[in-house]
Amino acid sequence: MKNTSHRLAVWAGVVGVILLIPLFFTIRDGGVEGVGWNWTLFDFVWMGILLFGAALVYELVIKKMGSGMYRAAGALAVATSVLLVWINGAVGIIGNDTGANLLYFGVLVIGAIGAIVAHFQPRGMASALFAMACAHALVPVIVLLIWKPDITVDIFGVVMLNAFFVMLFVASGFLFRRAAGKK
Repeated sequence: MKNTSHRLAVWAGVVGVILLIPLFFTIRDGGVEGVGWNWTLFDFVWMGILLFGAALVYELVIKKMGSGMYRAAGALAVATSVLLVWINGAVGIIGNDTGANLLYFGVLVIGAIGAIVAHFQPRGMASALFAMACAHALVPVIVLLIWKPDITVDIFGVVMLNAFFVMLFVASGFLFRRAAGKK
Protein backbone atom coordinates (compact mmCIF):
# COMPACT_ATOMS: atom_id res chain seq x y z
CA MET A 1 0.00 0.00 0.00
CA LYS A 2 2.85 2.37 0.85
CA ASN A 3 4.40 1.76 -2.57
CA THR A 4 1.08 2.57 -4.31
CA SER A 5 0.65 5.73 -2.22
CA HIS A 6 4.16 6.81 -3.14
CA ARG A 7 3.54 6.21 -6.88
CA LEU A 8 0.26 8.14 -6.72
CA ALA A 9 2.07 11.03 -5.05
CA VAL A 10 4.63 10.93 -7.86
CA TRP A 11 1.80 10.96 -10.43
CA ALA A 12 0.23 13.95 -8.65
CA GLY A 13 3.58 15.73 -8.94
CA VAL A 14 3.84 14.84 -12.64
CA VAL A 15 0.33 16.19 -13.24
CA GLY A 16 1.27 19.37 -11.37
CA VAL A 17 4.37 19.84 -13.52
CA ILE A 18 2.38 19.23 -16.71
CA LEU A 19 -0.15 21.85 -15.62
CA LEU A 20 2.67 24.37 -15.19
CA ILE A 21 2.99 24.46 -19.00
CA PRO A 22 -0.47 25.94 -19.68
CA LEU A 23 -0.12 28.10 -16.55
CA PHE A 24 3.06 29.65 -17.96
CA PHE A 25 1.42 30.35 -21.33
CA THR A 26 -1.77 31.68 -19.73
CA ILE A 27 0.29 34.11 -17.65
CA ARG A 28 2.45 35.02 -20.65
CA ASP A 29 -0.59 35.74 -22.83
CA GLY A 30 -2.38 37.65 -20.08
CA GLY A 31 -5.43 35.39 -20.06
CA VAL A 32 -7.03 37.53 -22.77
CA GLU A 33 -10.01 35.82 -24.38
CA GLY A 34 -9.19 34.68 -27.91
CA VAL A 35 -5.47 35.42 -27.60
CA GLY A 36 -3.09 32.49 -27.19
CA TRP A 37 -3.62 30.41 -24.08
CA ASN A 38 -6.40 31.61 -21.83
CA TRP A 39 -7.12 28.81 -19.39
CA THR A 40 -9.52 29.47 -16.56
CA LEU A 41 -9.45 27.89 -13.10
CA PHE A 42 -12.05 25.42 -14.37
CA ASP A 43 -9.72 24.38 -17.22
CA PHE A 44 -6.91 23.65 -14.78
CA VAL A 45 -9.15 21.72 -12.39
CA TRP A 46 -10.72 19.73 -15.25
CA MET A 47 -7.35 18.86 -16.80
CA GLY A 48 -5.90 17.97 -13.41
CA ILE A 49 -8.78 15.59 -12.73
CA LEU A 50 -8.51 14.11 -16.22
CA LEU A 51 -4.75 13.53 -16.04
CA PHE A 52 -4.73 12.26 -12.47
CA GLY A 53 -7.73 10.04 -13.21
CA ALA A 54 -5.83 8.51 -16.11
CA ALA A 55 -2.81 7.94 -13.87
CA LEU A 56 -5.08 6.37 -11.26
CA VAL A 57 -6.55 3.96 -13.81
CA TYR A 58 -3.08 3.04 -14.98
CA GLU A 59 -1.66 2.51 -11.48
CA LEU A 60 -4.59 0.75 -9.83
CA VAL A 61 -5.83 -1.38 -12.74
CA ILE A 62 -3.51 -1.68 -15.70
CA LYS A 63 -0.13 -1.81 -13.99
CA LYS A 64 -1.26 -4.66 -11.74
CA MET A 65 -2.53 -6.86 -14.57
CA GLY A 66 0.67 -8.52 -15.65
CA SER A 67 2.90 -8.40 -18.69
CA GLY A 68 4.66 -5.44 -20.19
CA MET A 69 2.61 -5.93 -23.36
CA TYR A 70 -0.61 -5.57 -21.34
CA ARG A 71 0.71 -2.44 -19.65
CA ALA A 72 1.72 -0.94 -23.01
CA ALA A 73 -1.72 -1.72 -24.43
CA GLY A 74 -3.42 -0.21 -21.40
CA ALA A 75 -1.20 2.87 -21.43
CA LEU A 76 -2.00 3.44 -25.11
CA ALA A 77 -5.74 2.99 -24.50
CA VAL A 78 -5.73 5.38 -21.53
CA ALA A 79 -3.57 7.98 -23.33
CA THR A 80 -5.79 7.82 -26.42
CA SER A 81 -8.90 8.24 -24.29
CA VAL A 82 -7.38 11.24 -22.49
CA LEU A 83 -6.41 12.80 -25.81
CA LEU A 84 -9.94 12.23 -27.14
CA VAL A 85 -11.53 13.91 -24.11
CA TRP A 86 -8.99 16.75 -24.18
CA ILE A 87 -9.40 17.60 -27.87
CA ASN A 88 -13.14 17.15 -27.74
CA GLY A 89 -13.45 19.32 -24.65
CA ALA A 90 -11.11 22.03 -25.90
CA VAL A 91 -12.20 22.57 -29.48
CA GLY A 92 -14.42 19.68 -30.49
CA ILE A 93 -13.68 17.17 -33.20
CA ILE A 94 -16.73 17.93 -35.32
CA GLY A 95 -16.96 21.69 -34.99
CA ASN A 96 -16.53 23.70 -31.83
CA ASP A 97 -20.02 24.07 -30.41
CA THR A 98 -21.93 21.15 -31.84
CA GLY A 99 -23.73 18.48 -29.84
CA ALA A 100 -22.37 15.91 -32.28
CA ASN A 101 -19.17 15.80 -30.24
CA LEU A 102 -21.08 14.22 -27.37
CA LEU A 103 -21.24 11.01 -29.40
CA TYR A 104 -17.53 10.52 -28.76
CA PHE A 105 -18.24 10.01 -25.07
CA GLY A 106 -20.29 7.00 -26.14
CA VAL A 107 -17.06 5.51 -27.49
CA LEU A 108 -15.53 5.82 -24.02
CA VAL A 109 -18.62 4.29 -22.41
CA ILE A 110 -18.35 1.32 -24.78
CA GLY A 111 -14.73 0.89 -23.72
CA ALA A 112 -15.50 1.14 -20.01
CA ILE A 113 -18.36 -1.36 -20.23
CA GLY A 114 -16.25 -3.68 -22.37
CA ALA A 115 -13.37 -3.57 -19.88
CA ILE A 116 -15.68 -4.34 -16.96
CA VAL A 117 -17.42 -7.19 -18.82
CA ALA A 118 -14.00 -8.58 -19.79
CA HIS A 119 -12.81 -8.36 -16.16
CA PHE A 120 -9.80 -6.52 -17.60
CA GLN A 121 -8.50 -9.77 -19.13
CA PRO A 122 -6.39 -9.18 -22.25
CA ARG A 123 -8.53 -11.06 -24.80
CA GLY A 124 -11.67 -9.24 -23.70
CA MET A 125 -9.82 -5.93 -23.55
CA ALA A 126 -8.76 -6.47 -27.17
CA SER A 127 -12.41 -6.93 -28.13
CA ALA A 128 -13.38 -3.81 -26.16
CA LEU A 129 -10.74 -1.74 -27.97
CA PHE A 130 -11.80 -3.05 -31.37
CA ALA A 131 -15.41 -2.17 -30.49
CA MET A 132 -14.24 1.32 -29.49
CA ALA A 133 -12.45 1.69 -32.83
CA CYS A 134 -15.59 0.66 -34.74
CA ALA A 135 -17.80 2.98 -32.69
CA HIS A 136 -15.35 5.83 -33.17
CA ALA A 137 -15.31 5.27 -36.93
CA LEU A 138 -19.11 5.38 -36.99
CA VAL A 139 -19.43 8.73 -35.21
CA PRO A 140 -18.62 10.96 -38.21
CA VAL A 141 -20.70 8.69 -40.47
CA ILE A 142 -23.71 9.05 -38.16
CA VAL A 143 -23.21 12.79 -37.89
CA LEU A 144 -22.73 13.43 -41.59
CA LEU A 145 -25.30 11.01 -43.01
CA ILE A 146 -28.03 10.72 -40.41
CA TRP A 147 -27.86 13.76 -38.15
CA LYS A 148 -26.85 16.15 -40.95
CA PRO A 149 -25.94 19.13 -38.80
CA ASP A 150 -25.08 22.47 -40.33
CA ILE A 151 -21.34 22.05 -40.04
CA THR A 152 -18.79 24.38 -41.52
CA VAL A 153 -15.78 22.24 -40.67
CA ASP A 154 -13.16 20.72 -42.89
CA ILE A 155 -14.58 17.26 -43.64
CA PHE A 156 -11.17 15.90 -44.65
CA GLY A 157 -9.68 17.08 -41.35
CA VAL A 158 -12.50 15.44 -39.39
CA VAL A 159 -12.01 12.16 -41.27
CA MET A 160 -8.23 12.22 -40.74
CA LEU A 161 -8.52 13.02 -37.03
CA ASN A 162 -11.05 10.23 -36.59
CA ALA A 163 -8.81 7.83 -38.53
CA PHE A 164 -5.96 8.75 -36.17
CA PHE A 165 -8.03 7.82 -33.11
CA VAL A 166 -9.32 4.64 -34.76
CA MET A 167 -5.72 3.58 -35.50
CA LEU A 168 -4.68 4.19 -31.89
CA PHE A 169 -7.60 2.15 -30.52
CA VAL A 170 -6.88 -0.65 -33.02
CA ALA A 171 -3.17 -0.61 -32.10
CA SER A 172 -4.08 -0.92 -28.43
CA GLY A 173 -6.44 -3.79 -29.29
CA PHE A 174 -3.65 -5.63 -31.12
CA LEU A 175 -1.31 -5.11 -28.17
CA PHE A 176 -3.96 -6.58 -25.85
CA ARG A 177 -4.36 -9.51 -28.25
CA ARG A 178 -0.60 -10.12 -28.14
CA ALA A 179 -0.71 -9.91 -24.34
CA ALA A 180 -3.45 -12.58 -24.36
CA GLY A 181 -1.24 -14.86 -26.43
CA LYS A 182 1.62 -14.55 -23.94
CA LYS A 183 -0.39 -15.83 -20.95
